Amino acid sequence: MAEQALAEREVVSRDIVRIELPDHAPLPSAFAEADRQQAVADLLAGNRFSPAGLQPGPYVLHLALRDGRLLLDIRDEADAPLHAYVLALGPFRRLIKDYQMVIEGHEQAVTEGAGEARIQAIDMGRRGLHNEAAELLRDRLAGRVVLDFETARRLFTLVCAMHQRI
Repeated sequence: MAEQALAEREVVSRDIVRIELPDHAPLPSAFAEADRQQAVADLLAGNRFSPAGLQPGPYVLHLALRDGRLLLDIRDEADAPLHAYVLALGPFRRLIKDYQMVIEGHEQAVTEGAGEARIQAIDMGRRGLHNEAAELLRDRLAGRVVLDFETARRLFTLVCAMHQRI
């Protein structure tokens, strides 16, 4: 029990203090841009991100998409490279596509003045996709990076935002 509490405290002490994305140009829609900005703000406000084999953070995380892969370039506060992980995006493709469709559906529903019930149903679908993607991201990083569920959800939002720019 004491070991688990120590491990949880250790995870909390290793966090992301800055996110670098490849392109800061606005996304195609105001809702998608707001979603991206909120994900970055939420990540910086609180996250648990603990790469295996590295000294405790804080970390700067450079995210990029290259050749159909997600690059997580972990750096120290002085921006010196510490380690990079590359994940194939293939397992995430359906979730990314579905997430983008849900975002478009939500934006259309809000623009058309759809009823509260329809908007809530779309939001529930969005949360479900986020949850599934967060678990997949955590599974794909297992043994390499420990991250909590909320951090994984927000990172998935950023992956989707980068994917929209392609």
